[in-house]
Amino acid sequence: MKNKISDKVPEKTDRCRILMEQSRDGIVILDQTGQVIESSQRFADMIGHPLDSMTRLKVFDWEYLFSPEQILEMINQVDEKGDHFETTHRRRDGSTYDVEITTNAAWFDGQKQIFCICRDITERKQIEAENENLQTQLIQAQKMESVGRLAGGVAHDFNNMLGIILGRLEFAMEKVHKNDSVYVDLKEIETAAKRSADITNQLLAFARKQPVSPRQLGLNDTVKNMLNLLRRLIGEDIDLIWKPGGSLWPLKMDPSQIDQILANLCVNARDAITGVGSLTIETGKQSFDEKFCSEHPGFIPGDFVRLTISDTGCGMDKNTLDNIFEPFFTTKGVGRGTGLGLSTVYGIVKQNKGFIHVHSEPGQGTSFNIYLPRFKGQNKTNMTMTGEKAASGGTETILLVEDDPAILRMTRSMLERNGYSVISAATPRQALTAMKNHAGTIDLLLTDVIMPEMNGQDLAEKITAINPVIKRLFMSGYTADIITHHTILNDSAAFIQKPFSMADLAEKLRGLLDGK
Repeated sequence: MKNKISDKVPEKTDRCRILMEQSRDGIVILDQTGQVIESSQRFADMIGHPLDSMTRLKVFDWEYLFSPEQILEMINQVDEKGDHFETTHRRRDGSTYDVEITTNAAWFDGQKQIFCICRDITERKQIEAENENLQTQLIQAQKMESVGRLAGGVAHDFNNMLGIILGRLEFAMEKVHKNDSVYVDLKEIETAAKRSADITNQLLAFARKQPVSPRQLGLNDTVKNMLNLLRRLIGEDIDLIWKPGGSLWPLKMDPSQIDQILANLCVNARDAITGVGSLTIETGKQSFDEKFCSEHPGFIPGDFVRLTISDTGCGMDKNTLDNIFEPFFTTKGVGRGTGLGLSTVYGIVKQNKGFIHVHSEPGQGTSFNIYLPRFKGQNKTNMTMTGEKAASGGTETILLVEDDPAILRMTRSMLERNGYSVISAATPRQALTAMKNHAGTIDLLLTDVIMPEMNGQDLAEKITAINPVIKRLFMSGYTADIITHHTILNDSAAFIQKPFSMADLAEKLRGLLDGK
């Protein structure tokens, strides 16, 4: 039997009306058909109707999510225990808002009436959505950090192995005449090993774990070296067009940063193209004077090398263009982008004192024009490859510390072939013992950074306590920024990245020993 509050409908009193109007939530009373019996001013305002017209409305006039059949079923099921749910209401002007409903049923003269307390939760839902978005960004950032750590670990092991391969190849090639067919085979192996090292560096560039080492470079050569990797990155359905400009000025920046720019922009272009399409990479040079820059905000006077990446994708509207360089801003779906690619590109360009101009229209594709300042330093027209540098040896004594036996043997051979006297140690403890027992002068400590017992920095401090004037050179398969990030190595420490050639090592050593 239904629970009756009264045998007849009570008269409306001023007190009842005051209680309804004092509520910060909207209150509406419905009959079994969804017709409004009574409404508070707050609820009338929420749905945008005059209070005196409310009794002519039914719940179907403002309910947005549920159909009339569903609403009547819900009214039928509501009892004195009530119900609680979220839905969306439609205002008189057609706009919608999120609402939280608490319902309760009572019976007057055998007629069921539904009391509805309606709370606008639009702001709360927005905050929840923002928090969820921030949580998603945090998870994405953590994923990227994990990928970066993985890339660093892979680079360490891979670079150690490549170091042994390249070092032993150098030794073998010294014993074979250049006209011998075996020498040609060894040269091919060397080329493949160096290319493997380049791929490792490119992967590190994508994960933003590459130390910044600016040097003079030609933009065309740098882009050309990335083309095969970019073709694999964008897929077969997209035609990659390469248009190198002639007589470009040189740049001074880290080539891995060019790799990052290309990778990020090409991935964006790939995602903007539905089905088949084309992506064009073009280089050129341009100069801007003060007058031009005053008429074109964002441009900077000077001589610049231009890198343009254009696609035939979906393009962007003005609102999107205004936000594309904001960290975490992305128009891609969940799991398809982190929102950090373009902000990374922007940071690299600004770090190198350049600027970016973007042109895009919906349905018309996008063009990123990147302007990097011309390098006006000494022109190095005869830059040599890493393995072709003129090696310069010495006669000093070097304490070599490396926990990998194969690398220890190879590096010792490199040093001895360049004339140095070498004291080798497989552990930091052996190195300290050798330092204390050696009667003569040890001029330089060459040590791996990551080792058992203690790291290279701690070892160097103990060695320096014994010999304050000893020079120090650190080596590792990890990149320098990963090591400094974990405070294993300070920023000013001399460092050589594995794998290195005999000429690389000789050049680094002479610079330290000669105080350059």
